[in-house]
Amino acid sequence: MDWRDRLRQMTAPAREDESSIWHAIFVMTGNEQNVKDKIAYAFKGSDILPIVPKRRIRERKNGAWNDKIKPLFPGYILIRGYISVHDYYVLKAIPGILRILKDDKELYRIHPDEMRIISRLMIDGELIGISNVFRKGDSIVITDGPLLGMEGLIQSIDYRKGRARVCLSFLGDKRTVDLGIKVISQAT
Repeated sequence: MDWRDRLRQMTAPAREDESSIWHAIFVMTGNEQNVKDKIAYAFKGSDILPIVPKRRIRERKNGAWNDKIKPLFPGYILIRGYISVHDYYVLKAIPGILRILKDDKELYRIHPDEMRIISRLMIDGELIGISNVFRKGDSIVITDGPLLGMEGLIQSIDYRKGRARVCLSFLGDKRTVDLGIKVISQAT
């Protein structure tokens, strides 16, 4: 243990604010909502809250545009709150959970900066909606929606599909996800 960890142990409160502690659970892709419901049922009445961040994107099928809702990070469920040893074993007993992510000593905590950006994107509860974009020459201006003020995260825009490719940090890795956009009008 280096001096930073020792100082953190000596000065940290006995129990952190539970709303700032986030963990990740790995499940089979496609079963996120089902397992989330089981976790919510198992921890009904407690401070533990499971969340599956979802994104709304537009897809074209047979010539018609449809809105689809897909997980932001397929295969992952985020859990907010302090997980005790008893809670850990309750989680392990829930069917559908493949792995509870851990580091060397304890459950892996998602960095607060990563969760701040993800929480900011989730304006409508768990759902990341479609942002309105105004195209101005070679640049874009986000007029409203979850990407408002987050233009620096956008890597590229696909106007034909109505998607913005966004780089997010999740579990210490850089991940590129597509979020829905709607081009309002094009300036000349």
